[in-house]
Amino acid sequence: MIYGKIPVVFLGLLASEKSGSTNSIIASYILDNLDDMKNIGIQQFAEECNVSSSSISRFCRDIGLDSFSELKMLLTQANLKKGPEASNGDFAERKRAYTGQTIDGIQQVSDSLSENLINELVRDIYDYKEVAAFGLMKAETAAVILQSDLLMYGKKIFTNISFKEQIDYLLEADENKLVILFSFTGSFFDYTSLKPFLKKARHPKIWMITGGNVCAPTFVHKCIRFSSKQTHFEHPSQLDFVATIIAQEYNHQLNR
Repeated sequence: MIYGKIPVVFLGLLASEKSGSTNSIIASYILDNLDDMKNIGIQQFAEECNVSSSSISRFCRDIGLDSFSELKMLLTQANLKKGPEASNGDFAERKRAYTGQTIDGIQQVSDSLSENLINELVRDIYDYKEVAAFGLMKAETAAVILQSDLLMYGKKIFTNISFKEQIDYLLEADENKLVILFSFTGSFFDYTSLKPFLKKARHPKIWMITGGNVCAPTFVHKCIRFSSKQTHFEHPSQLDFVATIIAQEYNHQLNR
């Protein structure tokens, strides 16, 4: 996957939490002091964040961990890589290089996207009364694009930037709901435990849209896969393009 579990969870939390909330303060401190965190105890950690130890434990549960000890274990494995280096040359040359890679990436999607699968998904969007679309980090932009475009065509769907809220929705949803997951690498469920999903008796109908070759869990109904080199430059433009295609095809079929 492009991002490790720690940065995805913490950065997603910072993006979705209200500024100054306890969870955002804790997540921000961890990202700012990653090396120091590996040797810190829960009491000292709480004092540094000016919160209680119970707030630290609650934070761990909120991000899907069992305990502070599990958080410490993940921190020892954390890898906060920088993004790819900018191309050489002046601004115009770097701009051309980025533009070329973006165009190539979108063309890959256009050439590889399945018309039959897109049409099947569009029919499901029309048929299901309750539809949600989710994505992690930059992939959530595709969900928002789909939501806003479909709203213009008279179809209201739900989305939420918080990964915790996304998981809660998936766990509570039954077969009467349709969920569309945008996942650039196909690793959406790698950031949470699968046990609660596997124990569920009734699952929503889930479609995953991805450029990765990761095998989806058994409770995912179908995958729409597109060709991708899986680079930072293609993410999230490829997913955004697919979201636009889905909305346009929905409008086309609606008008028919």
